[in-house]
Amino acid sequence: QVQLVESGGGLVQPGGSLRLSCAASGSSLDYYAIGWFRQAPGKDREFVAAISGSGLSETYAASVKGRFAMSRDNAKNTVYLQMSSLKPEDTAVYYCAAKRSPIASIDQYDYWGQGTQVTVSS
Repeated sequence: QVQLVESGGGLVQPGGSLRLSCAASGSSLDYYAIGWFRQAPGKDREFVAAISGSGLSETYAASVKGRFAMSRDNAKNTVYLQMSSLKPEDTAVYYCAAKRSPIASIDQYDYWGQGTQVTVSS
């Protein structure tokens, strides 16, 4: 069983940056792919980014590619989402998720955090 806790959300101006953290407990993340998803008010949850267990493979949604970057520190059992050049349309609750898989998957995750709010507004 894996427990995930997101942090780092907040209010930021357009063009600004934030770094989200996803801290895991209950199991080592060494063999888990981690994904980030987001859900804006009135919209379905959507895939944002994912990283493989080794950290050697990443995949990103087209809407964030080039602006967001994932990294992981398995020694700290933590995964990060660095968000730059933020836009108002990035406003959403951001969730991290885990699945036991060697690849950076875009769906079918088994464990989810509670989410952290990101608001991009002037």
